[in-house]
Amino acid sequence: MTDETAEVLFYHLERTSLEGVLPSLLARTLERGWRAVVQAGSQERLDAIDLFLWTYDDASFLPHGTLRDGDPARQPVYLTLGDDTPNGAGVRFVVDGAELAEYRGFSRIVCIFDGRDAEALGRARSQWQAARAAGCTVTYWRQSADSGRWEKQG
Repeated sequence: MTDETAEVLFYHLERTSLEGVLPSLLARTLERGWRAVVQAGSQERLDAIDLFLWTYDDASFLPHGTLRDGDPARQPVYLTLGDDTPNGAGVRFVVDGAELAEYRGFSRIVCIFDGRDAEALGRARSQWQAARAAGCTVTYWRQSADSGRWEKQG
């Protein structure tokens, strides 16, 4: 964790679901030696993400846990509904309608939102404005229509 203002990345989902994107982003985070927190907007979504991260690939899994798993400080990826960060993560993923309370304490915040959902789009715009007002470096990523690769748009 850091006292500096975070770099905030917005991932606009149009061609892929959260489940199609989150595992690869978390895997890259862990490959860099970083810890992560995933903050979801509802208990149902948190439970679904928890199960999915164990089963998304027959050949591997992403080590993670929730409060009910115990010893959250040891989890490389911690799943939560709140703004807690018991594993000392430097990267926070904000998904599925979660509200971010603070932009300090992380080197990177990744906001992933469904661009096909008007409410999610509006929430992402509000988060973008709040991040800029907090002095964060903000970038916007969108999938290319041709290849589906992520392209930096702003």
